[in-house]
Amino acid sequence: MAVRIDLNISLDGVVATLDQSPENPMGEDWGRLVEVYTGTRTFRERVLLETDGEGTTGVDDRYAAAYFDGVSAEIMGAGMFGLHTFPDDPDWRGWWGDEPPFRGPVFVLTHKERPAIDFANGTRFEFLSATPEEVLARARERAGDGDIRIGGGASVARDFLRAGLVDRVHVAIAPIILGRGVRLWDGLPSLDLGFTVSSEIAESGVIHMTFERRSSQNT
Repeated sequence: MAVRIDLNISLDGVVATLDQSPENPMGEDWGRLVEVYTGTRTFRERVLLETDGEGTTGVDDRYAAAYFDGVSAEIMGAGMFGLHTFPDDPDWRGWWGDEPPFRGPVFVLTHKERPAIDFANGTRFEFLSATPEEVLARARERAGDGDIRIGGGASVARDFLRAGLVDRVHVAIAPIILGRGVRLWDGLPSLDLGFTVSSEIAESGVIHMTFERRSSQNT
């Protein structure tokens, strides 16, 4: 079992964009940040439920497939679920549609707990007000021998990294400079010293960098 993080970031470390508007709720910066990932065949099949075989293959798609491989439980913040969009609507089921790509237990960290939501494909969202250590213990109970992914957003990822709870971090570094937004590495000085770091450049120019916690420090 490993605790994992997989995120898309820019060359200047931005992982969460700030240019959203009513006309463009995700923002132009977000589209640029995840363009390569959302263009992969795996993303199109797993998230968009497309069955036409379209999408890029190669290095980027291999990492996109690994994003889902072996994950038995997910932890995310309220923003990633979409609670900030409809915070007081008891019928809001998130912005992942009727077939969320997780297909297992998802623990949503929120200050306001609400009843769990079950989907036909096995996805179950549970809402908790808990510390990183507490929610990770819950996730481990449900994950069995599978991995646990910390899905985001930026503050949740940083909280788990700061607490030393993450075994592997994969960042897909897009060859773009945004100059604005929330940077992943802020407040995490010398984080790399606890990990073995490797990298691979995809055909798209995206750099896939992986931080593996040294075995003597595994959680």
